[in-house]
Amino acid sequence: MIEVREVKTRRERKEFVDFPLKLYKGCPYFCPPLYGDEMAIFGSKNIYNDTCETVYYNAYKDGVITGRICGIIQKAANQKNNERRVRFGRFDSIDDQSVADALFHAVESWAKAKGMDTAHGPLGFSDLEREGLLIDGFEEYSTFEEQYNYPYYQKLIEANGYTKEVDWTESKLTVPEGYDGDIEKLGDFVMKRYKLHLGPAKNVGDFINKYADGLFELIDKSYNNLYGTVPFTDAMKKQMIDGFKFIVDLRYVAVILDENDKMLAFGICFPSIINALRPSNGHITPGMLLRFLKAKRRPRVIDLGLVGVDPDYLNMGISAVFAAALMRMLREDGIEYAETNLNLEDNYDIQNLWKHFGRTVHKRRRAFVKKLV
Repeated sequence: MIEVREVKTRRERKEFVDFPLKLYKGCPYFCPPLYGDEMAIFGSKNIYNDTCETVYYNAYKDGVITGRICGIIQKAANQKNNERRVRFGRFDSIDDQSVADALFHAVESWAKAKGMDTAHGPLGFSDLEREGLLIDGFEEYSTFEEQYNYPYYQKLIEANGYTKEVDWTESKLTVPEGYDGDIEKLGDFVMKRYKLHLGPAKNVGDFINKYADGLFELIDKSYNNLYGTVPFTDAMKKQMIDGFKFIVDLRYVAVILDENDKMLAFGICFPSIINALRPSNGHITPGMLLRFLKAKRRPRVIDLGLVGVDPDYLNMGISAVFAAALMRMLREDGIEYAETNLNLEDNYDIQNLWKHFGRTVHKRRRAFVKKLV
């Protein structure tokens, strides 16, 4: 017998957060999120409380937890797009269709009672969270920014009437064989022609003070029409800045400014920290911090966290300047490749940018959609 319970008690919250850690125990491809961040979604200080209505469910079979899911009514996104949608997210389940069916029924019933007419996901509160279901690349390591899932998840979701809405691709980028410096030469030419320069910073604090406002403005402008994005709130900005302080290394950051110091493009890469997080299941421990510092000091892989180009300047070849900066990062001693994380398959500006690199498309993710009424 399947029982679905809305998460309300401290014990149920812990079961909700712990379930994927148990489900993926021993899976080398899974990267846990930070445990404290996951527990914080239930708190009164969750930065999305002002813009979202949420519900969380656990599923139990014979008294044992077997699945979980959350429903999110992202009011800012619905207002922006003139829609009545609910997002499903943090969906995890054993390979049992009856468990998945019960979880989706619970979220959809809640959403319809709230006046929603469409469900889609997997998505988080915003595009700053993990999103998309892995449908190809199950033997590839996840990054800190993305969620791993077993292959059977797609079957469980589609059996509930969900179909493809969008796909993202993910790629490994390397220095191409026989590389002769062409993209760096092109980048230097564009820089000189339009009197551009890279934004300097003494340290991460200096970087934030100088460029945070321009970065958020450019994210809102360049990401505005992309799937699943929501406008930045002050709380979202603060959370991102706090994250920058923790993980950003200026060796893997590029900010491109015009002669008046207006930001035209940026790229922020993060050292891969999956091997720092896995042994502690996302808990911040002394051992985790030591592993993190080691990974940050000499990364083998870098993850592309954020890339933005002012749409008004795309035809100037600004993207070539960022590509040149990334190529220089890849040529550093010890860097094997860069992970692009999620790129919408129809975002041709970003997809075309990777043609300058040795590229292997190694993962694909999907967001599903279903009409509820």
